[in-house]
Amino acid sequence: MPEKIKPINIEALKLLVRTVPDFPKPGILFYDITTLLKDKTGFAQLIDALAAHYIEERIDLVLGIEARGFIFGPALAYRLNAGFVPVRKPRKLPAPVARVTYDLEYGSDALEIHMDAIKPGQRVVLVDDLLATGGTMEATVKLVKQLGGEIAGLGFAVELDFLKGRDRFAEYDVFSLLHYDE
Repeated sequence: MPEKIKPINIEALKLLVRTVPDFPKPGILFYDITTLLKDKTGFAQLIDALAAHYIEERIDLVLGIEARGFIFGPALAYRLNAGFVPVRKPRKLPAPVARVTYDLEYGSDALEIHMDAIKPGQRVVLVDDLLATGGTMEATVKLVKQLGGEIAGLGFAVELDFLKGRDRFAEYDVFSLLHYDE
C-alpha cells in the first residue's frame, strides 16, 4: 500500500515559477517552470503534490508527453509504483506504433506510442507540464483509447485557466497544481 503524502503549499511552488514577458512572441507572458525544477525542494513537492492526487488510485502506468512530460512522468510513476510510458513525436520509437495526428494553430503535428505500451484495461494517468488549449493532451487521450487503456486522470504542473483547455476533458479527472488566470 502506498504511503500517505502530506499536503503541499501550492502558493510556495508558484513563487518558484519565473514569468518571462513577451516570450515566445510579444504579448505572451511565459510561465517558466525551469526555476521550479532546479529547486530540489520545489521539484520534490511538485511531484509529491501530483502523487497525492493519485496515490489512493490503482494506477498501472503514467504516460509522459514529449518533452516536458518526460520530466514529471518517470518521477510520478516511481512515486505511484507504476510503469512509465513515453508519448513521442513521430519517428522516435523503434517498435510498431499507434499514431494520432492533430491540428495546431498553424498546421498539424503527430504523437506516437508503442503498440504494446498499454494493455486493454490498464489504468493510466497522462501527465504533461502545461494545460493550455488541450490539443496535445486530446491527441494523447485518443492514443490511450486506441490501445484500450482506461484513463484514471490527466495531470499537469501548470494550467492556463483563461485558455479553457480543461473544457475538452469534462469526462475525465483533470488535476493541475498551479493555476494562472492571465
